[in-house]
Amino acid sequence: MIVEDQAGVTFAVEAAMARTPDPRLREIMGALVRHAHAFVREVRLTEDEFEAGLDFLVGIGQATTATKNEVVLACDVLGVSTLVGLLNNPMGPDHTAAALLGPFWRKNAPACGLGDSIARADTPGTPLVVSGQVRDRSGAPIVGAQVDVWQASPVGLYENQDPGQPDMNLRGVFTADEQGAFHFRSVRPAGYPVPTDGPVGLLLSAQQRHPYRPAHLHFMVTAPGYKTLVTQVFADDSENLESDVTFGVIHSLLGRFETEDGPDGPRCSLVYDLVLEPGESRIPAAPIP
Repeated sequence: MIVEDQAGVTFAVEAAMARTPDPRLREIMGALVRHAHAFVREVRLTEDEFEAGLDFLVGIGQATTATKNEVVLACDVLGVSTLVGLLNNPMGPDHTAAALLGPFWRKNAPACGLGDSIARADTPGTPLVVSGQVRDRSGAPIVGAQVDVWQASPVGLYENQDPGQPDMNLRGVFTADEQGAFHFRSVRPAGYPVPTDGPVGLLLSAQQRHPYRPAHLHFMVTAPGYKTLVTQVFADDSENLESDVTFGVIHSLLGRFETEDGPDGPRCSLVYDLVLEPGESRIPAAPIP
């Protein structure tokens, strides 16, 4: 098709893609082109703005390293990650809500025994004991469910960001017992800023947005015959619950971190049950190695 004017560009592109054999790819790319072209027309994108947008896309790729996935981070701060998660895992009263995976999950975290600590070195902070039960929507325990947990340290850094932490610190995988129960020890996590040393940080600054996430624990729970649950449990007394930079906070994911005085100082506990839906057990692609 020979293009006569700007209005004909969209039709030409759609015609060129019309023979795509995969119907889902044809649907996705057709919608992408229509919406992208409509966006360009709506905002009347200038050539300078187009170049700046290309620089941003190139920059998030160049800023992605073995310890940071800037592409995932960009999707997080634009709300895309949360939206995709909630579209594919609708909320309901009979199962735990999903939350975004985030840019810091790693595969192959160490297997731990129930009651073990995921603090693999001297990690100063308030001691934390986490316990709960994995069950199905009817309330039956899911024996042998795999509970993968990871968190930031009390100074707000994941171990892959912090050369002072050993490899796989504050990460571990636990196997639920005959009652579907799990428990482990850690230190209370802190809220933290997402990385701001790349294009995403420049975007947040230009939008006058803060980069902070409230304190939370990450969970990925898998069991045969059940949909993989990727979620987060947030400290209900944390700052920035109503302004999480990644839009990940859901009321049902607020956990009560109980603090009491112990013989060696303050200590904290969290009890939170995780309820799975029937479905496919799948492991997402790891944002970092």
